[in-house]
Amino acid sequence: VQLQASGGGLVQAGGSLRLSCAASGLTFSRYGMGWFRQAPGKEREFVAAINRSGDGTYYADSVKGRFTISRDNAKNTLYLQMNSLKPEDTAVYYCAASSKPWGRTSYEYDYWGQGTQVTVSS
Repeated sequence: VQLQASGGGLVQAGGSLRLSCAASGLTFSRYGMGWFRQAPGKEREFVAAINRSGDGTYYADSVKGRFTISRDNAKNTLYLQMNSLKPEDTAVYYCAASSKPWGRTSYEYDYWGQGTQVTVSS
């Protein structure tokens, strides 16, 4: 199983980025998917999750209204559209796959990508 996250970069506060996560080696449509992030010196935290069909989404309070998670099961790809970015969004962002419909905690996920760095300057 491989989860390849991409799309990170350096952006000014108020800007936008779109992360992608290309999945291979698994039946993508059978997995709930999630995004997590980890800032330097902090614990990894939940950002957003989406169920297998894509009609159920869940967000951390800190990103609700600014981030949108989506998936394309035909392309085996997960997305995270991030708008109105803030310096506190700076972190390495990880995509993850869960055999459960969805989850908010790291231990509910079976597979992890390598992470992509997002840096938001003030």
